[in-house]
Amino acid sequence: MTVLEEPQTVGELLRFWRTHRRMSQLDLALDAEVSTKHLSFVETGRAQPSRQLLVHLANHLDLPLAEQNRLLLAGGYAPRYLDQPYDSAAMLPLREPLRQLIDAHMPNPALIVDGLWNLVDANEAASLLWEGVDPELLEPPMNMLRLSVHPGGLPSISSMTAACSLGLIHQLKRKSRDTADDALATLLEEVEAYLPDKPPTAPAQQPMVTLDLNTRLGPVRLFTLIATIGAPLEVTAANLAIETFLPANPTSATRLQQLADG
Repeated sequence: MTVLEEPQTVGELLRFWRTHRRMSQLDLALDAEVSTKHLSFVETGRAQPSRQLLVHLANHLDLPLAEQNRLLLAGGYAPRYLDQPYDSAAMLPLREPLRQLIDAHMPNPALIVDGLWNLVDANEAASLLWEGVDPELLEPPMNMLRLSVHPGGLPSISSMTAACSLGLIHQLKRKSRDTADDALATLLEEVEAYLPDKPPTAPAQQPMVTLDLNTRLGPVRLFTLIATIGAPLEVTAANLAIETFLPANPTSATRLQQLADG
């Protein structure tokens, strides 16, 4: 969606998302069990849809939470989901347990990112991931995806290369297409410039990608886990991801503990 083409009315929004999902009016009407004629009237503005119908259609179109809110507001109804800054009082019941979670991962690095992979929170050990990188990459908002592929980022202080992030980049490309997220698509276009022209094709030698992070006590071999909120009811929460870095061998686990103690 460009600014000039961005849909504004209920009908425009429904038509945009129906087309984006590659559905005809008949497809959506059959899937949602509504009258094709009534759906056509809603899209053209000849009929005023109820709140219940908009929620029903949004579910069948698998709209992101923010877009469901937008559709309801366009129809003159209150939004269905909360939409609050991460540091707001309303987010405290989520923010405090997530902070406890990443702190509990000490001495292993753990961090929280938003939908654009900007850093939201991190435990103390996570600073190992950016000690010695290009200072320009640390300017807020600090973007962990950019940090992982930029030559002055993680590749400069570890064995990580831009190709190591191929899997995540492909996942985020699918997400940007599914959610029509222009900001995410723009970020991915930027970071893809750092990817090799020919992706690696050699057979895998281990079950997961690892990186050897340079630390003052020697290399630490890590692999990552990424988790999301299971059943979010808030726009910001729906886009959060928790990334934890775990030691891939006993020596690395020992060094991480020594780094935390020291």
